[in-house]
Amino acid sequence: MARKKKEKKKKTGRSWKITLLLFFLMILISGAILLTLDGRHVQFRLVGGQEITVPFGVDYVDPGRSAVTVGRILGPGSLVLPVETSGYVNTRVKGTYELEYSARFLFDTYTAKRIVHVEDITPPVITLQHQEGYEPSWFTGGYQEEGYLAWDDCDGNLTDYVQVEVLEDRIEYRVSDSAGNETVAERELTAVKQPELTLLGDTYMSVDASLTFEDPGFTARDGKGRDISPLVTVEGEVIPYRPGAYELVYSLTNGIETLSVTRTVEVKAVEIPDAVLPGEKTIYLTFDDGPGPYTKQLLDLLAIYGVKATFFVTAEHPEYEDLIGRAYREGHTIGVHTTSHDFYKIYASEEAYMEDFYAMEEIIHSQTGEYTRLFRFAGGSSNTVSQFNPGIMTRLIALTGDLGYQYYDWNVDSDDAGGTKTSTGVVTNVTAGCAERHVSLVLMHDTKDYSVQAVEQIIIWGQQNGYTFRALNLSSPSSHHVIKN
Repeated sequence: MARKKKEKKKKTGRSWKITLLLFFLMILISGAILLTLDGRHVQFRLVGGQEITVPFGVDYVDPGRSAVTVGRILGPGSLVLPVETSGYVNTRVKGTYELEYSARFLFDTYTAKRIVHVEDITPPVITLQHQEGYEPSWFTGGYQEEGYLAWDDCDGNLTDYVQVEVLEDRIEYRVSDSAGNETVAERELTAVKQPELTLLGDTYMSVDASLTFEDPGFTARDGKGRDISPLVTVEGEVIPYRPGAYELVYSLTNGIETLSVTRTVEVKAVEIPDAVLPGEKTIYLTFDDGPGPYTKQLLDLLAIYGVKATFFVTAEHPEYEDLIGRAYREGHTIGVHTTSHDFYKIYASEEAYMEDFYAMEEIIHSQTGEYTRLFRFAGGSSNTVSQFNPGIMTRLIALTGDLGYQYYDWNVDSDDAGGTKTSTGVVTNVTAGCAERHVSLVLMHDTKDYSVQAVEQIIIWGQQNGYTFRALNLSSPSSHHVIKN
């Protein structure tokens, strides 16, 4: 009985195993049938598509891929399968590359491919350079290029191929690479203000002829208000002692553009007052070539007698120049003779003469505080030494007349610069010459001691014979010699 129970129990266990095996077998068969009917396979999902283009020179990064199973009946599965990638993309070399993706499902391996095109699709880069502290200036013609660079990852340095176009308010820089990619950069331009050039005084001036002309001047400022007057050039010249119309042109230039303003200066001749003949017999004592070592003695003597005289002065004895001031303060007339008394220097040209003349006027002004309008030509207007420059005396007479200067020759010559070397001879020559005239202009030299010693006797003789001694002025009668040049 026990044996039968044991065999029955064993038979029952074997039956369950068979049943369970049959159940799993049915499940497997059913699954296989289902899979066959479902057609389940691997499906790849490629982000970006099966064919993509990537830029040259940029490291390749796969945009993404995944693999899942999918069937007709059961649809897509939820399990993401591992995906392996084979192939390589070299973005440093343009071309077409193939990548293969693979995934396993059940007993099969599934694959997908992606085509990658490496192309130059990146435009060049233009870098605009800036110089520290630079600011555009009108004097450099406005903005001056600070520089630029152009670089392309594929073609390299493209700086030499940049096209630059200067527009009103900006500069455009344009460059293309070999693939046709174009880049445009812009530099903003700030308008550069022109300098301001302004004349001081009037644009038209009318001045009397004189030895000097003082330009009223000008102001010049750049676009930021800074003084740029030293950069102004002045063209033209005013010859102040020669009547006429002159133009002075004041200019600023940057080599491309020039700003200029013009001043017109009209130099007009100065009128000389008409001569007035004195009613009484008159002697004008005039002394040339001083002051010198005997001038003080002469001034002392003239002061004693209350006689006024005329001194046509030079700078030959600068140690005595202070006597010019003394003579002026004591009521004597000061006139220009010459600074150097060098005939060949002063009569070389009008300009040379006026330079010498002006130098003497400055000395007179320094001693008296005033300029004179009286003068005597070195050698007199009739001198022949100047004939090495034909016509110079005629031209100088006209020129100095336009300046309003009156020149004085003489009609009585003491001959103290000639053959007469004694005071007695000087007295004789002067008194004899004056006795024949109502008005006498006497030539003497205060650089001659014997001539100075003769003055007292001449004064006494003149006073005894009804003569008045006067100093010259612009209204005094002048004695002009016959011009020989």
